[in-house]
Amino acid sequence: MEYMPYIQLIVAIILGTLLGSERTFAGKTAGMRTYGLVSMGSCLLIITSATMNSGFVGLTNFDPMRIAAGIVMGVGFIGSGLIIFRENKIEGLTTAAGLWVACGIGIAVGFKLFALALFASFLTLFTFTIVWVIEDKLKRSIGRTETRSVSETPENN
Repeated sequence: MEYMPYIQLIVAIILGTLLGSERTFAGKTAGMRTYGLVSMGSCLLIITSATMNSGFVGLTNFDPMRIAAGIVMGVGFIGSGLIIFRENKIEGLTTAAGLWVACGIGIAVGFKLFALALFASFLTLFTFTIVWVIEDKLKRSIGRTETRSVSETPENN
């Protein structure tokens, strides 16, 4: 019995759950379970597609890349449901983008591109955490500058 597909599914769900853990800590709706399931589901569909392709070589016109494209579109649909426009602000965009990346990570694991999936997971976590801190500091800095410039005008003194 071939154990590789099972290992791929385990790796995909672990990497997806790892990404979702940051979203859970950030208090977002889509968290560990959502990210883990999207990543593992993407991986499962790729494994199934590749298995079907190798089992029926020459008998069917079956392309695993079509499945990958369908997965990306389907996860895009899920992501669009996470994006909310409220009081002139867009919310959920980073979470939706993260789900889309989790999908890509699952696809990479499905195609046995483990190093690529691991590196993409690292970059995504870096973006979710370190880049968020930098972005937050920049926003506060810009906010202070705008506040000072308004309060320091001659009319306000």
